[in-house]
Amino acid sequence: MPELNLVQAVNQALHQAMEEDRRVLVLGEDVGLNGGVFRATEGLQQKFGAERVVDTPLAEIGIIGSSIGLAINGFRPVCEIQFDGFLPSGMDQILCHMGRMRNRTRGRHTVPMVLRCPHGGLIHAPEHHSESPEAYVCHTPGIKVVCPSTPADAKGLLIAAVRDPDPVVFFEPKLLYRAAKGEVPQEPYETPIGKARQARVGSDVTLISWGAMAHTCLKAADMLDKEGVSAEVLDLRTLTPLDLDAILASVQKTGRALIAHEAPNMGSWAAEVSALISERALLSLKAPVRRVGSWDIRMPLFRLEKHYIPDAERVLRAAREILAF
Repeated sequence: MPELNLVQAVNQALHQAMEEDRRVLVLGEDVGLNGGVFRATEGLQQKFGAERVVDTPLAEIGIIGSSIGLAINGFRPVCEIQFDGFLPSGMDQILCHMGRMRNRTRGRHTVPMVLRCPHGGLIHAPEHHSESPEAYVCHTPGIKVVCPSTPADAKGLLIAAVRDPDPVVFFEPKLLYRAAKGEVPQEPYETPIGKARQARVGSDVTLISWGAMAHTCLKAADMLDKEGVSAEVLDLRTLTPLDLDAILASVQKTGRALIAHEAPNMGSWAAEVSALISERALLSLKAPVRRVGSWDIRMPLFRLEKHYIPDAERVLRAAREILAF
């Protein structure tokens, strides 16, 4: 089984999805000739032509709006927003059309499209290039939201997203594009959307995360292990629909929950997960649910980003506090 990094897994998934279904199109800024700013779409235009891999103008609202129209009319577009901080420019189409079309037309039309977007920080990028806007999209009914942490999941979830009859926002942790490596099956396959991954088995505390922060939680779990604490790590993979059964099963087993993520805590998706745990598993909790997120300020420039986004030490300190409660 070949070993790929995460960006290679994304690229392979796109190649195989386009080979499998001629309705699959790729569009976005620099996705064709240049192969994307992170080279996730490298080689696609050369193989499938400029009619199926389209370099668009720098206009996020146009990229997303065009994809919605294509999806309604029988295509399966995969559009790319070059950086997560540019997503707000297209929110009108996401909020008002992408997530509403099935409901608005009483099921006559669906929007089978994927919106790919690099996610998160710690790559020394300028302003607007290192955001974590997942909560904005998760708050919008009718849209599925995915954020993998491994190459195998990136490929399987992306193929599942392309085949899905409804819109999927697919966040790709840019920190992991080349840092995360693992075995990836060569043949096309699906990883089910809506199912979490138990990344580490434990009994004393549950660490819940997604994207790049899943690796941070695994590091923190290894540090806790040296202190005699058995930490379970749950990688959500899919933010909506949320695998609440997996979350509750883990928390009911350990009695303690910590949610780590890159976005600020205020109004975050971690807040929703925390509320659901408190509502559904209160009598199993031995300590209050704890969130470890970034500070409630704008993402700073790269000299300060390591002080902004939680590292394993911050997760470790928070875990110690709830273990001592």
